[in-house]
Amino acid sequence: MNIDTRIKFRHLVCFLEVARQGSLARACDTLAISQPALSKTLKELESLLQATLFERGKKGSTLTEAGVAFLRYAGPSVQSLREGVNSLRSGAHEPITVQLGALSTVESLLVPEVVARLHQRHPALVVSVVTGPSAYLLSRLRVGELDLVVGRMTDSPAILGLAFEHLYSESMTLVVRNGHPLLADPLGHKNLEDYPLVLPSAGTTIRKFADSLFVQHGITPSRQRLETLSVALSRRYVQCSQAVWVAPFDAVRLDLRQGDLVELDLGMREPGGSVGLCTNPVLPVTTAAQWCVEALREVGEEYREGTYP
Repeated sequence: MNIDTRIKFRHLVCFLEVARQGSLARACDTLAISQPALSKTLKELESLLQATLFERGKKGSTLTEAGVAFLRYAGPSVQSLREGVNSLRSGAHEPITVQLGALSTVESLLVPEVVARLHQRHPALVVSVVTGPSAYLLSRLRVGELDLVVGRMTDSPAILGLAFEHLYSESMTLVVRNGHPLLADPLGHKNLEDYPLVLPSAGTTIRKFADSLFVQHGITPSRQRLETLSVALSRRYVQCSQAVWVAPFDAVRLDLRQGDLVELDLGMREPGGSVGLCTNPVLPVTTAAQWCVEALREVGEEYREGTYP
């Protein structure tokens, strides 16, 4: 079947944004166009493809089976075209770039080490790191806006249809500042509900592991909470307050080693989840992305062997 020349770039951009946002209204805000104009563009595309791409409902717009199939190819195609245009803009070729999505669990140690190794080996490489929750990052990977995503995400529904490669396992732990009253409390974690709690944001993959940790140890969570995916905010708040942080071990490993934070002894540690890298199997792997995958595998192996950090 020949490609219908009536399919324009604007059709694909509108389709991808609605797929990413799951809402016509939010897509309109991002694209700065009216909802009637967006609806008309989508209807044109569906007519040209002779397929319904979205199911519209009160909760938003969800991809149909045909929409999912079309997304696998539309996203990479638009991203490749954008890269081609950018590489020739102003008559100058841009430096080679890798677009890496990073979950908060790997911001502190894994990603900085990977970037350092990449820059040692490839002086002209630009590593663009985007952070956020797994659903957001995986949606950008699915439409070709990211080359890979790294972190703890196997429980996210958004990972369906993408390829995941395990790097190492990471557990959750409870930490407080040095000198916290709980460290001298013989009942320890039994009194956790008396102190503010720092947790991953509700609805995120890592929050499920945090909630599971409480269930395993019979802990009643405090009603006073800070919910965030920001490692920097969590660290600073715990250091200047009486809060207890339910943290991925990687995020606090160096703080524990330096004595700035102290781990609460629960007698056992949460078994851990899989930290790995996720790719889009229909997205062409760029040279820069392959370099990044190799560095991630290398550091992941060192994690498993205990030689890093």
